[in-house]
Amino acid sequence: MVGVSNALSRVADHKARVAGLVGLMPVAELPVADCLGLVLAEDVVAPVPLPPFDNSAMDGYAVRAADVASVPVELPVAADIPAGRTVARALEPGTAHRIMTGAPVPPGADAVVQVEWTDGGTSAVRVDRGVAVGQNVRRTADDVAVGQTVLRAGAVLGPARLGLAAALGFGSLPVRRRPRVLVLSTGSELVGPGVPLERGQIYESNGVMLAAAVREAGGEAELLRFVPDDVEAFHAAIAPRLGSVDLLLTSGGVSAGAYEVVKDAFTGRGVEFTKVAMQPGGPQGAGRYQGVAVATLPGNPVSAQVSFEVFVRPALRAAMGFAVVERPTAVARLSAPITSPAGRTQFRRGAYDPESGQVVTPVGGPGSHLLSALAASDCLIEVPEDVTDLAAGAEVTVRFLHGE
Repeated sequence: MVGVSNALSRVADHKARVAGLVGLMPVAELPVADCLGLVLAEDVVAPVPLPPFDNSAMDGYAVRAADVASVPVELPVAADIPAGRTVARALEPGTAHRIMTGAPVPPGADAVVQVEWTDGGTSAVRVDRGVAVGQNVRRTADDVAVGQTVLRAGAVLGPARLGLAAALGFGSLPVRRRPRVLVLSTGSELVGPGVPLERGQIYESNGVMLAAAVREAGGEAELLRFVPDDVEAFHAAIAPRLGSVDLLLTSGGVSAGAYEVVKDAFTGRGVEFTKVAMQPGGPQGAGRYQGVAVATLPGNPVSAQVSFEVFVRPALRAAMGFAVVERPTAVARLSAPITSPAGRTQFRRGAYDPESGQVVTPVGGPGSHLLSALAASDCLIEVPEDVTDLAAGAEVTVRFLHGE
């Protein structure tokens, strides 16, 4: 029977447990416009060349370079070629075609004179400067050849890569789909915004915060709020939603007190609860319930968000196929001394200043309720479990709260 473990778990061990719960997301064929930030699942091979035809790099006049070798020279303008013209009229020797940027260069032309080097005539044009063969002409396949692999599986799809796919005629791409996460915030003391607080009540914040964190990580979040501290109500709330999610993420109800609804609901049902040797965020749970991955986080807001950063976010990123799943880190010097409990990895909130010599300033104390300190921070200061005192100027590792 899986249930409660009394031994302290190390951060790395619990992280590995959570990482193993959410497998690699299946491949989905999604519209190109919906693929921003997703990971490509298969190589993309060009079905057409880029450019697909010889076209003008300038607004000007398509000519034969030999006809403008001696300038100034006046040539009759035999045709206009706007962008999008599909019927090509050949250029006769001794004439010019007025042409727009991106328009196809007509057969017989081997260069384009930019309009600034002419008088801009419409029936006849005076050319004041000559051009070399190929000047201002974008040749077929100059950028991409047919059959060329332009994007590799594993590439993260940003604007330029999506633009390239669209330019090659792709309407959709095979990607690892986003993990679907049900975010559940429990607690009879929680109320929604706009409701006057009674004594003992607080406004619900964890659900909003964790759902936003899921989306920022690349996942899809469904927020389920205000589930009371009642096991039957808890199961009734999640039952109709479990079939459509990849992860159930809860906050609260996992500590050692009474009315710990999440622990009571899942103990002995596939979820193991433990205390991780970290501050904040000691009480944790992970496992599977009815085949769905479950990660249970503590209820104090800073504990919940730090736990998400340490355990859940890397698992979601790995499930989406990202090669790099961790936030960026750096080595910084403390601007002030800090202490840490023995035997626990501490994550203190911090403000990083690279311009002052990579200095990090602790923000607020270690309390897990100090949400404003977390909101004012851009990094977490990591203090190893075997360190209890760090002086000002000591080197520490900081984990940024932004970036991949």
